[in-house]
Amino acid sequence: MRPAIALFASSRRHGNTGRLLDEITQRLAIDVVDLSEKKISPFDYEHRNRGDDFEPLLRRVLTYDQIIFASPVYWYAVSPPMKIFIDRISDVLDLPELHELGRRLRTKCTYVLCTSEDEVVHPSFLGAFRDTFEYLGMQFGGYIHASCPDGYVQGSCERDVAAFVERIKGHDPHAPV
Repeated sequence: MRPAIALFASSRRHGNTGRLLDEITQRLAIDVVDLSEKKISPFDYEHRNRGDDFEPLLRRVLTYDQIIFASPVYWYAVSPPMKIFIDRISDVLDLPELHELGRRLRTKCTYVLCTSEDEVVHPSFLGAFRDTFEYLGMQFGGYIHASCPDGYVQGSCERDVAAFVERIKGHDPHAPV
């Protein structure tokens, strides 16, 4: 297994969330997937979307011990590409041939990286992630939030970045989840 991967979902790759993510990935040297560059269709109860990028991406993500979900806070919720990715996880719950992928999610530790104009991240934003991770049996390892009322300023949340990086570095993939 590899240590960590970040799933990035924002309309601006080099906006506030992207810049915070870049600051962290420079210290961790982890892979980043920009969900806006993937062809992932919304959830479909008939599963007519199976030929898109979701399943190959999920298989790739499952080769990592830790997953960072990076999204700005859009109206108290995740960005649309992140929402679509999370919704599509329903495929591994619905389709018998994908159940094994769903079970492998239980071994993952997850983190949230987000930015907003608010001083603190809204509880509903984090709550949606926490509830989803709990439902899927994934461990929630924590989050980092940067307040960006005037844009992201590199180094503005140095202590939080350092603590977030150390948390990911210190994760024991063999610890019970």
